[in-house]
Amino acid sequence: MNKEELFSMNTAFRGEYVIHGYTYGRGEKSACIVGAMRGNEYQQLYICSLLAQKLSELEAQGDIVLGKEIMLIPTLNYSSMNVKKSKWISDDSDINRSFPGNPKGPATSRIAAQILDIVREYSYGVQFASFYLPGESIPHVRMMETGVESISLANLFGMPYVLTGANRAFDKVTLNYNWQMAGTQAFSLYSSTTNSIDDESARMTVASVLRFLTRMGIIRYESHGGYISTVLKEQELLSVKADEAGFFRKLVGINQEVKRGQILAEIINPMDGSVKSEILAPTDGITFFVQDSPTIFQNEVTYKIIRRMHK
Repeated sequence: MNKEELFSMNTAFRGEYVIHGYTYGRGEKSACIVGAMRGNEYQQLYICSLLAQKLSELEAQGDIVLGKEIMLIPTLNYSSMNVKKSKWISDDSDINRSFPGNPKGPATSRIAAQILDIVREYSYGVQFASFYLPGESIPHVRMMETGVESISLANLFGMPYVLTGANRAFDKVTLNYNWQMAGTQAFSLYSSTTNSIDDESARMTVASVLRFLTRMGIIRYESHGGYISTVLKEQELLSVKADEAGFFRKLVGINQEVKRGQILAEIINPMDGSVKSEILAPTDGITFFVQDSPTIFQNEVTYKIIRRMHK
């Protein structure tokens, strides 16, 4: 393992800010893995720590294929993590909304420009991303429909689901989109959680990366075959919203089969403890996402359900 300085700058109150990358093996720039970009992405950084251990073991055993190089960048935003803040400390900007970046711009834009310039040299790219809603979701791979995406390659991770979606306005300033546009086959991997550690799904995510690297001929590693991934379009996920505000009492977790009319959760009156509303399943299906906040607002998404299309 070789530790490299990828980016550095002086900050007003915290001295020099340095981003490091860790390379395993030498030769062709084969795969690059990027971890936490926000200060609340503890699970994503934890996944990187587990992956770093495995890659170090594989390198020591000579199981990085000769002439192949893997780079791991655990975090781009450790300062915000240190103060328990999601966005960049000084201006509340988001690194993953700053790509392709500007070398002469504000801090997050400079970080984005420098990191993209480095990671675009790799054939395959993996980002440990966080779901855009706070809560738990089934582990999955997400690919943007850029016209250059490869569903067949996404299936090689062996995750339960491959989720595809049309580009939204903000997607064009994310790492994944710009990585793909630069010619790298880039994938976003989602674990179950973001701001809390779930060891089981973290290890599932690590195993999926090792499985992919093995199947692409970058490492030698024996693992089980994983899942035969189900490919979904984002529009196939049905959002279930709250019709009241209050405490959110979850009754059904993720990856559970539900029937139309089944009670998924209750909204509790914080003052007298009464049930203000019951959240019902609008269709037969499987719960893909569930909110994990103790409180809920009216019209906030509580669940996303994979509709059962065939009986």
